[in-house]
Amino acid sequence: MKTGLVLEGGAMRGMYSAGVMDNMFNKNISFDGIIGVSAGAVFGVNYISRQPGRVIRYNKKYNMDKNYMGIGNLIKSGNIVNTEYAYYKVPKELDVFDNDTFMKSGIPFYAVITNIENGKPEYVKITDPISQMETLRASASMPFVSKPVELDGGLYLDGAVTDSIPYEKFLEMGYDRLVVILTKDIDYVKKPIPPLLCDLYYKKKYPLFNRKVKERHIMYNETIKRLKLAEGAGEIFVIRPSKHIDIKKLESDPQKLQSLYDLGIKDCNEVFDELLEYLKA
Repeated sequence: MKTGLVLEGGAMRGMYSAGVMDNMFNKNISFDGIIGVSAGAVFGVNYISRQPGRVIRYNKKYNMDKNYMGIGNLIKSGNIVNTEYAYYKVPKELDVFDNDTFMKSGIPFYAVITNIENGKPEYVKITDPISQMETLRASASMPFVSKPVELDGGLYLDGAVTDSIPYEKFLEMGYDRLVVILTKDIDYVKKPIPPLLCDLYYKKKYPLFNRKVKERHIMYNETIKRLKLAEGAGEIFVIRPSKHIDIKKLESDPQKLQSLYDLGIKDCNEVFDELLEYLKA
């Protein structure tokens, strides 16, 4: 049996996942492979670099910095998150990511990205996060507030548009015992994005991607239905917020980020014995 960890995105809702992951890491839970989308990708690499606490630490410290994230960046560059600051200066200088430990781990890690020209997801193996930072950035580049990221001649945005919870892909790849960390509570239902907004941004240049953005709520809600069935049958272990999360996608309040992180730790503690039983089965 191959165990896999699947990480949903959700921007700063990913602080919940960070809390769950840090708890599991500190309790010596390991996986044969990890797949993350959007925030799940950029936060999940820290599991393999063996740096618990890093995600909550740097987000609490830098999210309030307007040079790091905010409307000013969006107006100046087309990216609400400052590319150079967030994806290069922080992991290389300010809160150093342990790239060597990641590369030596031997644990496969995959990031989901969306090709905006054909509207399809791609699953990229990350072997060197620093060198592949543009791939991670593409995975987490939200529509409407991010410019497309160019990779090998193609244009990419948020992987969550086409595969928000890539557990089925991991099953296809041979990971047959999955732990899925969600960032929305059990009653969450995704609503559609206004079609006119989608058309304004993407209809002319990227019609296939535009359709995927419009239909994302359908894809997401159907994925959740299938996941709940698999969870109910005991085939997949799901950890999700035990209560509704009221937080902005780009939340900068350190107390709110900490509260969400703490909820992840708490929820993981409450299901930990069940998690162990599942992983040992």
